[in-house]
Amino acid sequence: MKTDPVKPLLWLFVLSLCAMALFRLYFYFHFLPSNADPVRLQDLLAMLFFGLRLDMSALGYLFLPPLLGLLIGAFWPKLPCSTIFRYYFFGVLLFLIAVLFGDMAYYSFFGEHMTLMIFGIFDDDTRALWAIAQKNYNLTALLIGALLTALLLWLGLGRLFRAPLKPAKGRYLAMVALLIILDLLAIRGSFGKYPVYRWSEDVVADRYANQVAKSPFYAFVRAVKQYTKSKSGHADYAKRVGWHGTTATAYAAVAERPCPKADLACLRRVTPPNPAAKRLRPHVVVIMAESFGLPILRYQSPDFDIMGRLKPHFEKDILFTRFISTANGTIASMEPTLLNLTALPGSTPYAQGPCQTRTFPTAAASVYQKAGYETTFLYGGDLSWRNVGNFFAKQGFEHVEGKAKIGAALRLGPKDYHDWGVYDQFLYRYILHKLQRAEKPQFIFVMTTNNHPPYELIKGYRSRIKALPESLKNHLHCDTTLALKRFRDYGYALDSLGGFLSDLKASPLAQKTVVAVTADNNTVEGIMRYDNFLETSKKIPFYLYLPASLRPAQIDTTVPGSHKDLFATLYRLTLSQTPYYSVGRDLLDPKTLHCGLNISGIILSPDGAFENGKARTPLQKRCQEYYRAAVAVSADIAQRVRKGEFGYNTP
Repeated sequence: MKTDPVKPLLWLFVLSLCAMALFRLYFYFHFLPSNADPVRLQDLLAMLFFGLRLDMSALGYLFLPPLLGLLIGAFWPKLPCSTIFRYYFFGVLLFLIAVLFGDMAYYSFFGEHMTLMIFGIFDDDTRALWAIAQKNYNLTALLIGALLTALLLWLGLGRLFRAPLKPAKGRYLAMVALLIILDLLAIRGSFGKYPVYRWSEDVVADRYANQVAKSPFYAFVRAVKQYTKSKSGHADYAKRVGWHGTTATAYAAVAERPCPKADLACLRRVTPPNPAAKRLRPHVVVIMAESFGLPILRYQSPDFDIMGRLKPHFEKDILFTRFISTANGTIASMEPTLLNLTALPGSTPYAQGPCQTRTFPTAAASVYQKAGYETTFLYGGDLSWRNVGNFFAKQGFEHVEGKAKIGAALRLGPKDYHDWGVYDQFLYRYILHKLQRAEKPQFIFVMTTNNHPPYELIKGYRSRIKALPESLKNHLHCDTTLALKRFRDYGYALDSLGGFLSDLKASPLAQKTVVAVTADNNTVEGIMRYDNFLETSKKIPFYLYLPASLRPAQIDTTVPGSHKDLFATLYRLTLSQTPYYSVGRDLLDPKTLHCGLNISGIILSPDGAFENGKARTPLQKRCQEYYRAAVAVSADIAQRVRKGEFGYNTP
């Protein structure tokens, strides 16, 4: 017995569409902030309707090959369409399910739909990632669930396509042709200028609802395209963020002065005279603490002592309170920070692309090296991770040291390591070890590895975190047991940092060492529900300890900034009349406009946070222009470095 060739496909399309709509509804309520304003029914319906259009478009692509197959079957009656369809849909629907749940997992960690960072899985430490998966997730249950899903899908498709399909002749041929036309319309999803998947306008006023309305399928497709373009070096980052001027005008906008042409000289600045720094020549230690976001500190209490020994230092010293990360991942933030650039949306790491054998003329370590400093890049993990060892050895660092060097110097044993490297307390001990033995001024950049999955504490450490405050629980959308484990590791990392600062200040080094502390990102945002997402979610510390002789009389710590500004500010405090290149700005300069820039298009202005393309006030519009210009300039410098135009090529 043969079946109608159209009905099984229509049933499968409708069932798939309903399942995706239910998934989006579950996604919405799962991540909905507990303190969110009640959503209006019309907004919820608008969100679901737009999401439905995107899902129809995605399914349209997946259903187009079978529909074309039915046309072929009209002229090739022996074509086993039923069997082919069963295998085809088994593969593509399993892929679609994996994308949906993968996007949900990604959102739970990063607070956004999938980006090209998903491909970091292939570039990261595979062994460490597998160890994390084993410790943090019930892999047996996940595997059983995946197998059951596959089995049910296979059986369901077998029932749907249980009999051979009739050859598409006569009215069926016309019906299939009509369905192909309707499928193409579903793919476009719009009668307007652009197809629905290119529509970036907000559906409703609520930012979260707009996020949920987006399609995980198209987020994955976009991530693949960005990854491919970034690897090839052909991505147009300036256009991506909305910069429509020339490259020369972008340089002028960043430099805040006329630039006749796109020239690196336009970014040249010179630090003001600093007699105290010239006389002291202080050691400079910059610590990028893994995933150390500022927002969690608001819950500090005796029972939730997440700061530990760091608390008195943050209260006494300099802390910029409106500072955001340039990106949302470790390598994505570390590279532009050390290169005095801003992060490029949709880019892959320089250390793993065409620039990996090149030297950037804007590199921060080179400035200190030329000023007579001994320079060290210090990573608590393996230097082969993301090729950081080889890459940063070409960026002005005389020494590039990782966990092997630290372990040998301190004679560490197996218990002193976690899956990603040495425990932070040993990393800080090694910094003191280097400073105490230094014979010339030191510039040391440090990347820590604690406060990272699988969130394990060193044996014998007693956490200062006893319980999660109720106010914090109300802002979490994850398992509280895992959250408690995560925050205890967070607390260990901050406590270890505080211990380092205490030890340094109790030694003679206190009078001749400058310490800056920041973070790569605030990944805890992935499990948090923030009252004001744009203003809060990307905040990280920019902390400064300065000997009394170097500390300015007055500092406005409320100016907005981001990673691009870190070294421009440090140069002023630690060097005298020293030239440098940077797209960032000295946060101590009251004559310039200060703005924080994040790769996701979040911009922090003196008039508050907003998203790229949604500036309202004059100051926000100036910050928006700065963001777009900074991306254009950073992309131009990277492209010219790739081509070897600056003459800093390293074989």
